[in-house]
Amino acid sequence: MTANDDPTRQEQIAQTARRVMPGGGLGNVTYDIVIDEGRGSHVWDVDGREYIDYILGSGPMLIGHADPEVLSVIQHRTAKGTTFFVNNEDAIELAADIVDAVPCAEQVRFASTGTEATLYAMRVVRAYTKRDKILKFEGGFHGMSDYGLMSQAPKATSNFPRPLTDSAGIPKSVEDEVLVAPFNDLETVASLVREYKDEISGIMVEPFQRIIPPQPGFLEGLRALTLENGIPLIFDEIVTGFRFAYGGGQAYYGVTPDICSLGKAIGGGFPLAAIAGRADIMAHFDKGSVAEGEYVVQMGTLSGNPVAAAAGRKTLEILRRPGTYERMFQAGQSLMDGCTKILRDAGVTARVSGAPPKFEVVFTDKEVTDYRSSLGDQKIARRCDALLRERGILKDENKFYISSAHTEEDVRVTLDAFADAISELSRETA
Repeated sequence: MTANDDPTRQEQIAQTARRVMPGGGLGNVTYDIVIDEGRGSHVWDVDGREYIDYILGSGPMLIGHADPEVLSVIQHRTAKGTTFFVNNEDAIELAADIVDAVPCAEQVRFASTGTEATLYAMRVVRAYTKRDKILKFEGGFHGMSDYGLMSQAPKATSNFPRPLTDSAGIPKSVEDEVLVAPFNDLETVASLVREYKDEISGIMVEPFQRIIPPQPGFLEGLRALTLENGIPLIFDEIVTGFRFAYGGGQAYYGVTPDICSLGKAIGGGFPLAAIAGRADIMAHFDKGSVAEGEYVVQMGTLSGNPVAAAAGRKTLEILRRPGTYERMFQAGQSLMDGCTKILRDAGVTARVSGAPPKFEVVFTDKEVTDYRSSLGDQKIARRCDALLRERGILKDENKFYISSAHTEEDVRVTLDAFADAISELSRETA
């Protein structure tokens, strides 16, 4: 924009955001893009520019934006009232759907955010075991609680199992209650269990950590280790739940934890999350089922909100239809294969890491097996993302999310844009 140009509507809104919001945004992605509309696999900013969307609201739009069937359901539901703070049929039926689908789920308790769900999952296993420490994995994303923000995205390396705090404002004492291990390193986990067995209340893991697949035997080894030592295994399935398979990551990998957290897809684009697991652990949420000192208080103004639950029920119904996951996996695999070929043909040192529903291009020559190896050259990655945005491809700063709404044409256009971006990136870095 030159001195004589009038600012666009997006630039005007961004100026207001910078004045009234810290950092000029919501605290999520840092792009100066203001999205106005989404339909299917595409979004439009307030200036009318169209993007193929691989952010998907950070994952919840698993069947695409503004699905007509979901819209119809929520319009009917909102006309009858939007929240009640007492039981509603949609929430109860959604809980039943989750119990039917997710292997570990015998009972369900709703919350509004993934942060709440993972926080309560940790809290309830503490109540169940009467121990305090949580063992998690470096780089594992478990929300914004004090415990979740331990070595979630550390800016430096530390000696395991000592965590690094990811945010200001967290009490130093929290570090003493969290143990950290490298993902895919069963030997380190086993050594920590031997040392801290009587203090560990649970092991929390994303069955597919961000863009890092579990190596063969890793999840199975965790399950065996936790069973042998009487430690609950928690799967954080906020992301993988209903994304990798209808029963989530635990169904996809064939490993059943004791408890899990769920989110994103189950709310159909509305704020809704859940804790699901074994009935004897979940009983600690029921004041009448446990001793007074073992009861975990859990409530929320919008927990199990009927509009969110109705949207979630319809989303799960659509996911159950034949061909839905096949389309999603086919689109994701075609993108992964196409990106790999483009990088190879261009002679660019990079790897495509992940699985068809969720992956990333990591600019590294190393095998991606844990957080540290997944970082790659982040400066080049950020530049590649910027070049893709210029070409109408919108993605998060560290992943592509795939939906069942992405089409073969979306894949073709995305690969053309990626090839062009890699060509320009190669010229810039030559």
